[in-house]
Amino acid sequence: MRLFKLLFIIFLVCFASSSYPADRANFVFTVIKYGGGGDWYNGLSGVRHFLKQLNKQTNIKASLEERVLELTNPELFYSPFIYINGHGNIKLAPKEVLILRNYLEHGGFLFINDDYGLDEFIRREMKRVFPDEDFVEIPFDHPIYHNFHDFPNGLPKIHEHHGGPPHGYGIYHEGRLAVFYDYNTDIADGWETEEVHHDPPQKREAAIRMGINIVLYALTH
Repeated sequence: MRLFKLLFIIFLVCFASSSYPADRANFVFTVIKYGGGGDWYNGLSGVRHFLKQLNKQTNIKASLEERVLELTNPELFYSPFIYINGHGNIKLAPKEVLILRNYLEHGGFLFINDDYGLDEFIRREMKRVFPDEDFVEIPFDHPIYHNFHDFPNGLPKIHEHHGGPPHGYGIYHEGRLAVFYDYNTDIADGWETEEVHHDPPQKREAAIRMGINIVLYALTH
């Protein structure tokens, strides 16, 4: 039995209950604070804007404030969804590598957003977490692209960091997608309000919708 199965049952009860108190949340967006000098804290205003939209567009009662945790914090295992973002270096301590692997093997879900410049470092660190696994391209028919909003061509392109299309990569554990990594698109930048990056409304809405799909997938698989 997965570690988070009981938590998910609780989530379903809360999701279905119309009398659930409005001032309580059944989902908290957990941001991972990591070492190595990278800006793990980048884009938190976008996360908060996304959470408002998550509440508006779904029946999930999400906290409007993110939770920031280091991987060594015991509260990690009460978080079925965790998030890593940034531009630069990420370096996990040996203990953090073991904890992250344990978390993912027992039902946790990690969403990684490459904010341009994270790629070489996150690939190195995830290889330490899963030495026998590589990132694989997620096919366009995967449920993460269709479980709430429909993305028949996979990830939407938000920012042109590199030429070419965006890529959704993943790492599976026992047939379950445990890690989802967006590359060459920067979904999280699209969560910001218009004045931050001046993205057009359709780009920002696509980023919000894809984020909703990711969160719902994490909570249901």
